[in-house]
Amino acid sequence: MAERTERFKKFTIEEIKKRDYNLDIFWLKDETLEDSENLPEPGELAGAAITHLEAAISGLQEVVIYLGEENNGSEVA
Repeated sequence: MAERTERFKKFTIEEIKKRDYNLDIFWLKDETLEDSENLPEPGELAGAAITHLEAAISGLQEVVIYLGEENNGSEVA
């Protein structure tokens, strides 16, 4: 059985029946999220997202380089 975590939650069939078998998640509220009234400005959020994406791209580029070097050393002609 799946464990309940902050991200995932199990529901009983009774809970689902109460919602007329509606599986839309709009009624779920993640209470760990910040209040939307206190969020940074959209430009600030976009800038932070770009910074994280650039870091991820850089990490992936390092992996590609590593894999390329690994393949170059182990290829058989």
